[in-house]
Amino acid sequence: MAPPTRIILLRHGQTQLSVDRRYSGRGNPELTDLGRRQAAAAADRLATGALGPIDAVLSSPLARTMTTARAVAEQIGADVQVAEGVIETDFGAWEGLTFAEAAARDPELHRRWLGDVEAAAPGGESFAAVGERIAVAREDILERFAGRSVLVVSHVTPIKTMLRDALGVGPELLFRLHLDLASISVAEYYPDGGSVVRLVNDTAHLQ
Repeated sequence: MAPPTRIILLRHGQTQLSVDRRYSGRGNPELTDLGRRQAAAAADRLATGALGPIDAVLSSPLARTMTTARAVAEQIGADVQVAEGVIETDFGAWEGLTFAEAAARDPELHRRWLGDVEAAAPGGESFAAVGERIAVAREDILERFAGRSVLVVSHVTPIKTMLRDALGVGPELLFRLHLDLASISVAEYYPDGGSVVRLVNDTAHLQ
């Protein structure tokens, strides 16, 4: 019966690594010109209040998310708070490689990684490890912003992980859900532990 905590999940805009379809984890590329336009379009949409009010703006500490978050924050008159827990997966030795290059470098491991959340890139982080830190980050958000609406600007894997947890489904979602650049998803969490997903991969503002 109590109001839920709404988490609006915004993926960052385009970077050059996005253009080249390369693994982009803890590397720190800036947004491209198109990426900045995508961030501005998302900011315009969110500033209208179409998805409800935004009481706080949280962002992964990387440049691509911080720039995207600032675009929204400037529109709504908010500050950006850094949330270390929603940073992207550490892809280790695969950072900056294409899918084909990573598969050629570590064929057996890469093949296993495509379906096993416990597998990790050499020197990197598994999706299971990402899940553990996202659970901590989510609980922190729910405690600090109970009953309010929070924008979280993050990356593909953390956003998928939060949606998976809100849906209460298995790890298969991580490998089957597509999220576009600058897309918006929404999950709500109720005080009794229930959760719902209201929006996934919305890019209407980019049309």
